[in-house]
Amino acid sequence: MTAAALSLFSLGIGLEVLSYERLASEGGRYSERRDALSRPSALPAKTKTSDSAPRQIFLGFDRNEYPGDAALPLLRKVFVFTSYWLSAPPGGKTNSWAGKRDLLKEQGFGFLLLFDGRTSARVRTPDAAEKAGLEDARAAAAAARREGFPEGSAIFLDEEEGGRFTPPQHLYLHAWAGELERAGFRPGIYCSGIAVDEGGGSHIVTADDIRAHIGAAEVVYWVYNDACPPSPGCGAAHNLPLPSQSGVPYAAVWQFVRSPREKKVARHCRGYASDGNCYAPSDKNHEWFLDMDVATSPDPSAPR
Repeated sequence: MTAAALSLFSLGIGLEVLSYERLASEGGRYSERRDALSRPSALPAKTKTSDSAPRQIFLGFDRNEYPGDAALPLLRKVFVFTSYWLSAPPGGKTNSWAGKRDLLKEQGFGFLLLFDGRTSARVRTPDAAEKAGLEDARAAAAAARREGFPEGSAIFLDEEEGGRFTPPQHLYLHAWAGELERAGFRPGIYCSGIAVDEGGGSHIVTADDIRAHIGAAEVVYWVYNDACPPSPGCGAAHNLPLPSQSGVPYAAVWQFVRSPREKKVARHCRGYASDGNCYAPSDKNHEWFLDMDVATSPDPSAPR
């Protein structure tokens, strides 16, 4: 097992940079500390308490299909948290994650709860959008309770379309977030953090568009942006970035790698296997391709 490499992260502060080998030995936990080489003037002043306390960044994975019980000890060597579908994933008819909460918890995993959202083609009218939002929120809350997750858990609605959303899409998300809060859970959105060129010098980030229209006081954002930069890529990274470095400063979770690699977006990224997928460094036989995420909590969906 190799020793950790030390470097500086370009935030005006010193960061201890960990290789994936070190990361595996520490269960996916990465500590960020102020360094003697930091430049305090580049950052707002902090209290002694905040300066002395380490900030920790945690590595997780997500995938549509449950990797299997036998994979968990190996994946836990690297990852602290995992996705957990409360519905069938996009394009699927069954949910292979159902009933696996207790086993995952016994292995020490935290969770990112997911529920499949409607595409724009399925919410074309305001009436259809509002009805769908209410129905999906109720179904997500019921599934979370059925799987044993406590009230107050954050449930992320999977919204994979990028660009600017339509008014019915915004109405759908508004109805969903409000109804989920009434059901006792925190609304979260999984969406794009990639800027889309709208022409004429205008760009839109889906997360920003949603945030400006959703009308809910507290929504947790899990964004995907696998372009390099800002993503460090798959396996080639020797440090873990903050979710705020995704390009969405308010993001709680950042999915910085997607499998298979998006050729248009992630063409400059390194570390992917020859089949175009990303694998855990401990998965020497490339059995479980996956996406990679970072968060400042080891259990991003946990109640506050």
